[in-house]
Amino acid sequence: MQRTAAAWAASRNDGPRRRRMLAAALPAFLAAALGPAALRAADAPLRLAAAWRAAGGGGNAAVHHVGILEVDWDEARLRIAAELPVPARAHGLLALADGGFAAVAFRPGPWLLRCDAQGRPMQRLLVDEERPRRGFNGHVEGSADGHWLYTTETDPADGSGWIGVRDARTLRRAAQFPSGGIDPHQVLGTPEGALVVANGGILRDASGRGLELARMDPTLALLAGDSGRPIGQWRLPDPRLSLRHMAWAEGERPLLGIGLQAEHDSADARRDAPALALWDGHALTLPCADASAAGYVGDIAAGPAGGFVLSAQKAGRGLWWQPAAPQHLTLVAELTEPCALVRERSAVLIGAGRGLARWRTDAGGQMLRWPVAMAPDNHAVLLAAA
Repeated sequence: MQRTAAAWAASRNDGPRRRRMLAAALPAFLAAALGPAALRAADAPLRLAAAWRAAGGGGNAAVHHVGILEVDWDEARLRIAAELPVPARAHGLLALADGGFAAVAFRPGPWLLRCDAQGRPMQRLLVDEERPRRGFNGHVEGSADGHWLYTTETDPADGSGWIGVRDARTLRRAAQFPSGGIDPHQVLGTPEGALVVANGGILRDASGRGLELARMDPTLALLAGDSGRPIGQWRLPDPRLSLRHMAWAEGERPLLGIGLQAEHDSADARRDAPALALWDGHALTLPCADASAAGYVGDIAAGPAGGFVLSAQKAGRGLWWQPAAPQHLTLVAELTEPCALVRERSAVLIGAGRGLARWRTDAGGQMLRWPVAMAPDNHAVLLAAA
């Protein structure tokens, strides 16, 4: 039976007891935030859920895919273990406890998908089937108990931002609440069971193109996980810095990193813009003015020493920020179109235009070429063993 809005509210309504349990379980939360890597045997091949674009046959338009990549660094082998064509560009992915994954379309996204551990489609949903009809904005997050999915959405009628609460089995919307801003892009859970939302702040037309950038209003919103009630909202001093992708740092004290994308009118201003914002639960700050990312971060992941790795997609760089040297971004890779980042034990994987790279502070880099001609999207996630 499909779960209802009442069932969702009841499942989330254990208040103080649940918050105490989540606070006590902070180390487990951080492990979950970094993905299933901690549960994988050290010598087992990696399984990644990814999205990519491949050339269509016979001169046809490019075909968008989601699927599973299998990586064996010891054997220097990278293969496509499963692939599934999708009707429009895929973007965000979510690893599921059963070894499968959820994937969602890029804005204005028309579809949401759940696949099993073999990459076979188990459930599909099209926005045309729902009322009110809203477009997906490209990211999906799971509840701590695995019963619910949270999706970032925009109402095309007025541009308002929403979080959809969906049954993880059927993908059907059971509840909904405002996202705390416009153009919500990514949503993540917090150790206390709340939701933090990166609202990009850009009003968009029906095709997803930005409008009236002079009126941008990016916000970071904190919402109660059991009701969507607004708890807090933060802004950066420069409204032309769009908040896009987020990741939790490793460590006992929760620290959220947010990758920025500059939307200034001047190309020079965009190129010189900062790349990273930090949120410690109290304040949203810019830790450094380093412009090595050229104003555009495609993805962000937890990095060594409590820091973050950024994919500076337009600059062709992988960059590392660390609290010990907060004024600078350290260059860790120069690649063509670096995009998807995945933290895997002591390494960070970087999906780029020509292949998959692995960077570690204690060893040299390694790279494997894609098995076929493919253009990866911004994100990938590490899957549990099948």
